[in-house]
Amino acid sequence: MITIPEGDFDAYIFDCDGTLAHTMPLHYRAWSVALSRQSAVFPEPLFYELGGVPTVTIVKILNERFGHAMDPEATALEKEEVFIELIPQTTPVEPVVRLVHELYGRKPLAVASGGHRHIVLKTLEALGIADRFDAILGVEDYLHGKPAPDPYLEAARRLGVDPRRCLAFEDTATGIQAATAAGMKTVLVPRPLDGE
Repeated sequence: MITIPEGDFDAYIFDCDGTLAHTMPLHYRAWSVALSRQSAVFPEPLFYELGGVPTVTIVKILNERFGHAMDPEATALEKEEVFIELIPQTTPVEPVVRLVHELYGRKPLAVASGGHRHIVLKTLEALGIADRFDAILGVEDYLHGKPAPDPYLEAARRLGVDPRRCLAFEDTATGIQAATAAGMKTVLVPRPLDGE
């Protein structure tokens, strides 16, 4: 169940993976394939804990925590290549995508993702909703990734809306922290295993 805070909002900003699209299991599969080639590990609980953190940063964290010596850029690229092959298996987070359709044309909508923009776009296209958003931001569009507020502040700026008048949808604590730091009210989208 998704609970929307009371009040009127001027714009709505959505994370992509795990919020609009059930892609988190696909991302974990992509990580598993890419890391197995380097005999590296990524415990699943840690994967969900780092939801929303940019891919290159995740590789650096894994190197630090587990003593790996993976090239962050090359490993991130390999993981993303595996994920792109899995994108056609993406399914929508139904209550959130339904809300996007309801709000489309009535309020400005944006996506603020920690992923690469071209991959976010492919995911949204797979769901048939890429044309619903006035702005689609990826990691290339801001300086500091989540939990910093940059992705949400930049999305609000592109929509021409005061961040305090935006409602942000997220599926991770990292994302909620970023949106809250931007001054936005938030909606936590539960993972499928927590129920819809």
